[in-house]
Amino acid sequence: MPRKTFIQGYPHQIGGHCGSGAMRDLLHWHGLGWDGPPSEGLVFTLGGALGLSYLRSNALVPPLYLVGRGADFEVDLPRRLGGQVQVLTTDDPEEGWSWVRDEIDSGRPSLVWGDIAELPYLRVQMQMSRHDIVVIGYDEDAGVAFVVDNDRAEVQAVPFDSLARARSSTSFPQPTRHCTYRITWPSALPTIGDTAAAAFRQSADNMRQASGASIADLTVASGAEGLAAAAALAADVHTWADLPDDELEILLFSLGAFIEKAGTGGGLFRRLLAEGCAEVARLTGDLATADLAQAADCCARAWTETARAGIQRGADVRARLDAVVEAAGRLPKEETDLVEALELASSSLATADH
Repeated sequence: MPRKTFIQGYPHQIGGHCGSGAMRDLLHWHGLGWDGPPSEGLVFTLGGALGLSYLRSNALVPPLYLVGRGADFEVDLPRRLGGQVQVLTTDDPEEGWSWVRDEIDSGRPSLVWGDIAELPYLRVQMQMSRHDIVVIGYDEDAGVAFVVDNDRAEVQAVPFDSLARARSSTSFPQPTRHCTYRITWPSALPTIGDTAAAAFRQSADNMRQASGASIADLTVASGAEGLAAAAALAADVHTWADLPDDELEILLFSLGAFIEKAGTGGGLFRRLLAEGCAEVARLTGDLATADLAQAADCCARAWTETARAGIQRGADVRARLDAVVEAAGRLPKEETDLVEALELASSSLATADH
């Protein structure tokens, strides 16, 4: 059994989102793409991962949670591309590490979950358990694993004990349980038009129909999914006027962070979607998909404006809240327009002669 293994030449790039950044790297590593290595935006888009969940509860720290993607991207993307995925979980750290070690010993990078608060190179206090990282090596004598993360350009040496804590976290939104994705990638990819049509349809369905496949457990707090979540947020910010200034400051800061900073690629994942749709439109020549890219960009800008309204420098906290109320009031229409554009583009690509 080797005591030190490192996968050379892994094509890592900083990403906007942990999941799509990791999958972009993995696809590049396996030599898969339609016009060279795929962009992160294209990878996110083809996962059919667009979603929306909004929660507010004093039981949460911070007291709200906002996420713009669904729970199953890491499974849906490889399967949509013709691959196979096993999702392995255990409460036994030795078993969990054996899965990672066996993959690396076989020359395959290993995609796993890790709580951001337990990864020393991130230097954050906020806990979030569902953070995708890729392990590409280990050194048993030094007691470290070698990790790539969308948030860092360089490979990170993570002590085994830190990685074990990150992979056994019980923090929000769910226990990590040493979650490991064992992915078998296809030798070639399906056509981009058919793949995108299915992904657009799934993203639209995620927004139209509450599926329960949300990253956040909506049973632990008062929350909503999909288009209803956009309406819930727009309505809820009106009630923030009743809160003390210190609580309001926390909510405004947290709202901006979840939209722009929390690994969303900006604009609550809608910017990644816009980039991916523009690439699909370029590869297929589909006009409805070009319109979709514009709708996604408009939606992303609306989310970004909402985030910036809450953290604008030099403005009184009450004035910032007023700006957030106004900006958030536009979100339900932008989200509805985006869903309709997804449905039109899906139908257009599904009926096209590829």
